[in-house]
Amino acid sequence: MSTTGTKLVGASGEKSVRFATVRTSKGLRLHVRGLDGYVDLAESSGEPALDSVAGLLSGGEAALSAARAAASQPGRAIERTQFAPSTPHPPRVLCLGVNYADHAIEGGRAVPTWPESFVRGAGSVIGAYDDLVKPALSERFDYEGELAIIIGRGGRYIKAADAFSAILGYSVMNDGSAREWQRAATQWTPGKNFEGTMPIGPEIVTVDEVDVSDLAITTTLNGTVMQNARTSDMIVSVAKAVEYFSSFTTLRPGDVIATGTPGGVGFARTPPVWLLPGDLIEVTGEGVGSISNRVVAEEGAPNDWPWKPLGAQTSTF
Repeated sequence: MSTTGTKLVGASGEKSVRFATVRTSKGLRLHVRGLDGYVDLAESSGEPALDSVAGLLSGGEAALSAARAAASQPGRAIERTQFAPSTPHPPRVLCLGVNYADHAIEGGRAVPTWPESFVRGAGSVIGAYDDLVKPALSERFDYEGELAIIIGRGGRYIKAADAFSAILGYSVMNDGSAREWQRAATQWTPGKNFEGTMPIGPEIVTVDEVDVSDLAITTTLNGTVMQNARTSDMIVSVAKAVEYFSSFTTLRPGDVIATGTPGGVGFARTPPVWLLPGDLIEVTGEGVGSISNRVVAEEGAPNDWPWKPLGAQTSTF
């Protein structure tokens, strides 16, 4: 196993920490959930570099010790609109597709025997309670509730047995998907990268606080449960996902791994259910948190844009 940096989770018995990136008058600032409210980590520690997830990840054990100390202090109340993405500028978002058997079956394909994977860009990332932007060029905008892995130590050729030492923690995310763009060609990239379509947050829950081997993932649309599964149903587990992606790339601090969505997505329903402006889509990861996003129409898009794959098949994979 090849790894980089210092392990960023505490030993058994040490205080667990929850991180949130908060919009403030000083810009985006990394906070720790305190005894009540949230504590600005850079201010409480006197270390200016600890104002971001990147600073935390480069700070090693000393940074985590400062975070534990901050978690024992009283904090201040944070409005929902102040929550930025839990990791605002991820180097990469590495995604597993079709990682639940029921999602494969509902899409008309065999259960995969090899991981389906793709990459998202940081430009699609938004906060846990931000408006979810329905692309003007999509009439088939869909939801995908997922557990997100936030890489801490990272490395290359990380065995599954060592995977958790490479992880900082977890967040909840929605892999918002423009299905006709996803299905227009053999590669999924366009349908998975529209601006403002991937909320993630509200916090990063450190790996020592929650057991992700069997927790519930639930998605509701306007209060109706659309997805309800457990991470134990994953084809590729959290540990195996780290092992898989580290096979061909060095996992870097701050990278996100999206672990895939369970069955119940909109395109597979009869009739299909597409996200529309005004809808409220919410995703909850048991023990991790919940995100809640109001769907809004994209503004400023040209009416006569030539690229719009309306004829793409979206009822099957």
